[in-house]
Amino acid sequence: MDVKEEDKSEESRKNHIIYYRSLNNTISEIQKEISLEMEDAIKQHLSKRIEAMEKDQKRIREMFPDMSIESWNGHTN
Repeated sequence: MDVKEEDKSEESRKNHIIYYRSLNNTISEIQKEISLEMEDAIKQHLSKRIEAMEKDQKRIREMFPDMSIESWNGHTN
């Protein structure tokens, strides 16, 4: 199986920042949904979705280790 080399260009960085922040928004929405949900099976499913998104965020942060967590979350000075 071929392993695709990660694109670490400036354009890729910008696209990953946008995607990372959209994941933050999606995670927040799912957390709200969990707080309103009554059924445990659905809560568990939603929690697994959040875990997967957080793993994706970690992968993205590792691609661009020179950026602080504040920068990823949009809190730059």
